[in-house]
Amino acid sequence: MFVSEKLALYAKEQPNHLITQFNGRNTTYAKFYEQAKRLAGYFQMKGYKQEDIIAVYLLNSDYFLTCYYACQLGGFTVMPVNTKLTATEIDYIFNHSEAKALIYDVRLESILNELPETINNFQDYLQVGGQETLEAVLNDEMISYKEVDVDADTTTVVFYTSGTTGKPKGVMLTAGNVSAAAEIWGQAMDLNTKDRMHIIAPLFHCAASHVFCIPVIYAGGTIVIEEAFSPEQTINTLEKENITIFFGVPSMYNILLNIPKMESLNLPNLRLFTYGAAPMPFELVRKIKALYPGVKVQNLYGQTENSPAASTLKDHHALEKVGSVGEPLPLTKVQVVDEFGQPLPVGQVGEIVVKGPQVMKGYLKNEEETRRTIQNGWLYSGDLGRFDEDGLLYIVDRKKDMIIRGGENVYPVEVEEVLYQIPELLEGAVVGIPHEIYGEVPKAFVVLKEGKLLTEGEIIAFCSKKLAKYKLPEEIELVDTLPRNASGKVLKNSLRNR
Repeated sequence: MFVSEKLALYAKEQPNHLITQFNGRNTTYAKFYEQAKRLAGYFQMKGYKQEDIIAVYLLNSDYFLTCYYACQLGGFTVMPVNTKLTATEIDYIFNHSEAKALIYDVRLESILNELPETINNFQDYLQVGGQETLEAVLNDEMISYKEVDVDADTTTVVFYTSGTTGKPKGVMLTAGNVSAAAEIWGQAMDLNTKDRMHIIAPLFHCAASHVFCIPVIYAGGTIVIEEAFSPEQTINTLEKENITIFFGVPSMYNILLNIPKMESLNLPNLRLFTYGAAPMPFELVRKIKALYPGVKVQNLYGQTENSPAASTLKDHHALEKVGSVGEPLPLTKVQVVDEFGQPLPVGQVGEIVVKGPQVMKGYLKNEEETRRTIQNGWLYSGDLGRFDEDGLLYIVDRKKDMIIRGGENVYPVEVEEVLYQIPELLEGAVVGIPHEIYGEVPKAFVVLKEGKLLTEGEIIAFCSKKLAKYKLPEEIELVDTLPRNASGKVLKNSLRNR
């Protein structure tokens, strides 16, 4: 059953059950369904066709999910846009995707104002907090909605992810992919109608949407949304809103567990602490288990390209198998293969490949990269890993030099391309270095042209105009030369070892 069909079913079976809570606004399944139908009807009235892309540039709120489901109901393609990106980065996504309509928060308008030519290409706009309001459409009872036939291969979501070429790639997920991910995670976390999921992670990320929000709604539960992560607000919500499931990246747990109040919280309904996006240090897992012995912990692993759903480490292995990302999820096959695609024996390191109904349709307008990434139905993750004798998966390294800063993916080549735009700079290389809060952060090694002078502050100032804040180098080191091998390739391991 597609997620839109599940929503319609619950709107009939439990119309008064809460589907979302946000900033004092409680919405029932029946009301949410009606509002999503009105928004879908609005775009139908405007003449949009199936798989037309609708960009959603919103901060966390219940309206984000309304837009998501409206596109599912209408057969349109929703495209969540990362609100942390710069105007330059967003400009590429808007133009490459050829999105037809834009739904945005007026508080983000300053970024959009830097792109007047691109913004004028949109056929329609709806605002949250402005004059042409989304809320007016959601409450307009005169708008009619016509049911559409959506098949499993209809592209219903596009998430743009950073790419190793320096340009982000649009991951196309189908109605079948989304419902499969909802079913998979529902089984893996034993989701039910009584669950109340606490969302503080950005909804524009695939994880917050497809690992938690959509699966919880698919199970008939409730999503309690906060606009952004605030340690004090998070603690209050956990205690006051009868939360049953919480998700955070390790850096969030690190902050929360250093707040004294966490030791005295009364959380009788909480049953599951989940984490992912970066390795969780043993001490953090141990502290969680010590403070809340009655609450289970669960690690989650996947990529946007698999919806994201690959494997999970459940509570009974949490302390025994620290560092593992667990066993394959339901309906999912995971292998570790050599350079010829052949499975490797236990203990040997190779590339992690994933197969299942949640694997993406492909990259938008990028058939070459799609063929490279999906081979014989297997998604090549780019992560290097190994299985142990108990069948549990460990990530050893990233085949691509991706840096995960507090749950945000940073590709060094993306930062390096900006560095090379600095006139005084001869060459640069970016690697990830350990950080006690964020897990790892970017560090840039730069070589200046002969006779040129440049300060660390000037380099950061230049980069900040073209890169999101989380992509900026945390440290910059001026060096005379970059270490290279015989073929001229920069030895990044040598730089990391410094």
